[in-house]
Amino acid sequence: MMNISVKSVHFHADQKLVNYIEKKISRLNRYFDRTNIEAEVHLKLQDNGGRVQDKITEVKLHVPGGWMMDKKTSKTFESAINASVDTLRRQLLRHKEKTNGHGRIIEE
Repeated sequence: MMNISVKSVHFHADQKLVNYIEKKISRLNRYFDRTNIEAEVHLKLQDNGGRVQDKITEVKLHVPGGWMMDKKTSKTFESAINASVDTLRRQLLRHKEKTNGHGRIIEE
């Protein structure tokens, strides 16, 4: 089970978007089978003076050993979340490779 909090700044995110984000982020939990990880997702609108605003997502994952963060800007929140999930998946895999089976970090 993964604890995911979604916060939208200066606007209201509809339930469909929140469900989409939770579904995508929760897939990252498969890389940590024995522990619960927490995720914080912040959604923002970039004010660029035009009618079409870029969407900014900031995703923070709290995993054993620290925090991982990714920030993406896109035309839609969905595409920004997809890009963040891809980046965080790679970070998690690298983190897992550096960690041996006993949960200690292997220094390079």
